[in-house]
Amino acid sequence: MSVKTASRSALRELIDLLEEVDSRWAGPEWNLHSEADVAAAHRSLMHVLEGGLAGMFEFDVAYPQFRRIVTPWRKFTGDNGDAIYFDAPVSADFEYRVRGNINGAVYVSITLEEGTDDGSMASKTAGVINDTMFDVDENGWFELRLGGKPAERNWLALTPDTSRITTRHYFEEKDCAAGNPAREPTLLIEAINPAREPEIPNDDSIAAGIRRVAGFVRSRTLGMPPMANAVQPPFVSIVPNGFPPPVVPGDFGLSAYDAHYSMAPYYLEPHQALVVTGRWPECRFGSLDLWTRHQQTYDYCNRNASLNRAQAVLETDGSFRMVIAHQNPGVDNWIDTEGRAMGLMFWRFFLVEGEVETPQAEVVEFAALAR
Repeated sequence: MSVKTASRSALRELIDLLEEVDSRWAGPEWNLHSEADVAAAHRSLMHVLEGGLAGMFEFDVAYPQFRRIVTPWRKFTGDNGDAIYFDAPVSADFEYRVRGNINGAVYVSITLEEGTDDGSMASKTAGVINDTMFDVDENGWFELRLGGKPAERNWLALTPDTSRITTRHYFEEKDCAAGNPAREPTLLIEAINPAREPEIPNDDSIAAGIRRVAGFVRSRTLGMPPMANAVQPPFVSIVPNGFPPPVVPGDFGLSAYDAHYSMAPYYLEPHQALVVTGRWPECRFGSLDLWTRHQQTYDYCNRNASLNRAQAVLETDGSFRMVIAHQNPGVDNWIDTEGRAMGLMFWRFFLVEGEVETPQAEVVEFAALAR
């Protein structure tokens, strides 16, 4: 007879969840019907599971550590080839010191989030500070406090429900920074007065960790209804090949409050291409990424999977003309679909000054573009 433990019960719950995700989320209920669709869902599930194990299984809010959220081999919830993200668990029971380096990024922010205690995606943004609001020395180092005595700069309050800190480093370079180990920033966090020793893993804490992993997986699979069945935020369209006006997302979970977003699907037959035109706004950072239907970036390490302002070649009048196509048309600003007939297009613009022009898109025959 097997030994009954809390951890075994939690593990069985995780196994049952994975079976439910396979039977429901990787199937017709989520509009997945082909072998390729199901395989892509299973790939996404493995990335999400790895993310849950890496970030949620073992941690201690009195002795937190920053861990990288997404990587070139672990992608979910709309990653970006030009960005490096870290997070760590926190609690309003403590005061924290955060020290880090800009490391060449054009934009850096620190976000506090609520609703992640059980592994779920953040339900609310509790506070944000970007690099215009904290001091950075000549070598790129900064230091912040979380919680404790209020301060005019270099400080963020911890609300009673704050449970996570997320950092964003965005780069505008010719090569995607997320695939460059030299661009990974140094980030340290410590509770100023933890007042206890680190927790020693035991049956209850291991069970709790497994359940956080399950919460992480559930919220990023079954907890995300199919796009066609859900009420979308204002920056999201479900109509292919056209963009909604870029807007600030507010405190929408996992969003940056100082960004403008615009998202829409594309659909292209093998003989078609999508020509995207517009102008970059005055901003700190801007890019267009392609994602799978599961919000995973395409292969930005080996393909032209996105374009930022440093990568895009401008027209003589200062506008841009991008081409999303299944093969290289031999023109500037090609974004490679990897042969995927359908995917998602996502614009990000940070610290915008003035208006943001809505990019325009037109489906054309690929043969009319190819050189």
